[in-house]
Amino acid sequence: MRILFLDLDTLRPDHLGCYGYHRNTSPNIDAVARQGVRFTNYFCSDAPCLPSRAALMSGQFGIHNGAVGHGGTAGDMRIQGSQRGFRDPMDNESLPRLLRNAGFRTVTISPFAERHGAWWFYAGFSEMYNTGMCGAESAEDITPTVLKWIGANADEDNWFLHVNYWDPHTPYRAPAEFGNPFKDEPLPDWLNEDLIERHKNCVGGHGPYEINMYDNKTNPKWPRHPGQVRSMEEMRMLIDGYDCGIRYMDDHIGQLLNALDEHGVLDDLAIIISSDHGENLGELGLYAEHATADTITCRIPMIIKWPGGRSGHVDNGFHYNLDLPPTLAELLGKSPMPRWDGKSYAPTILNGQDCSREYLVISQCAHTCQRSVRFGPWLYMKTYHDFYHLWPDEMLYNVESDPHLQHDVAKENLDVCCQAAYYYLQWHDHMMKTMPDGYDTDPLWIVMKEGGPAHSRGRLAQYCEFLEQTGRGWAIPELKKRHPREFK
Repeated sequence: MRILFLDLDTLRPDHLGCYGYHRNTSPNIDAVARQGVRFTNYFCSDAPCLPSRAALMSGQFGIHNGAVGHGGTAGDMRIQGSQRGFRDPMDNESLPRLLRNAGFRTVTISPFAERHGAWWFYAGFSEMYNTGMCGAESAEDITPTVLKWIGANADEDNWFLHVNYWDPHTPYRAPAEFGNPFKDEPLPDWLNEDLIERHKNCVGGHGPYEINMYDNKTNPKWPRHPGQVRSMEEMRMLIDGYDCGIRYMDDHIGQLLNALDEHGVLDDLAIIISSDHGENLGELGLYAEHATADTITCRIPMIIKWPGGRSGHVDNGFHYNLDLPPTLAELLGKSPMPRWDGKSYAPTILNGQDCSREYLVISQCAHTCQRSVRFGPWLYMKTYHDFYHLWPDEMLYNVESDPHLQHDVAKENLDVCCQAAYYYLQWHDHMMKTMPDGYDTDPLWIVMKEGGPAHSRGRLAQYCEFLEQTGRGWAIPELKKRHPREFK
């Protein structure tokens, strides 16, 4: 058996044709979706990049594996301490190790481990190819390595090939010679002048005035990536830049699929297509970043074409990315690891059976500190650190009627907020009761006690100067009130 895992960084499902997008961004991905199972409510448990892949590879929530942020103590997995044996647990419990134990040659082509200093990512891989640019790669920097590997190894049996593309990640980087196939196509309807006018009064990291996180600086190396969004022209530049990144990457995916077809292995090939997280493109006043625990950052595509599995099936159940290890274990006839938090949805792939969870709890501790609950039509968001956006502590959105999170309805639906809080406490109590030996602290609170998320910590005083320059000094007193430690 052969498995190809396309790990496509920062990919929003609703910007893919197979998920209903009106632009033709993803013809090759769409073709795979027609042959397999497409999941519509699939979420990373912990966002963004490092925590998401830590959950995927370990099969554990960030609250258990410890990796919930991009710096500080929470930028690493938990140290096992006195319980550690001759080898780290990831050596035996990681997703690649599951496949290696099942007889697969496990291969990754990715710069991820070096980008984040996340060397646990290599656990279980027998071959590692670092494309060497720490996530600044375009597809043309990655595809030659993949094609070379396919040329030399595709005819062999029992391999698992993980390929990591970065083109939808900031800065939006499709080469200039690619052009803009979407220049005459409309933007999504919800992105309009009224939205821009409302957001001109927003503050916070990656707001419309500060696409560069806390200022509007741009880099001439990345002409598709604006420094601010204060007009429909700049909005088009942003959306077209993101969509061009997806289409450019999809074209390269087509090259891989053609090469596999030439080797005669495509028809029987298992293909997994997913991402680590999505991308805010105006939702919650955030642009060009993956900074929240919501249905925009945490919802990801998942497409699985499996030999003998369902074809053209759509699953609307709730699932996490950390559910993939036990799913593959069941598909391959292996036992799940006892420390995994995931739940298999193999029956969905094989016969369309509903394997949905009742609700999901999703987390973010790299830009904000948030935990959110997704259930029914609702998204309930609890904010502990607001990334300087001045959000209320609790927010509630009906994502079925308001998919882009424009209307916070928490005050009008206190009963729904209470239900969400109950779900969250139920999940949190279970997580704390099953904490690894020797640990009794939720890593979210470690992040808060160390000064806040890595992308916020120590930034506010300088950011207040930019707020004054851009006519938003009115927000400074409230920011000082909420974040007094930043001014000590």
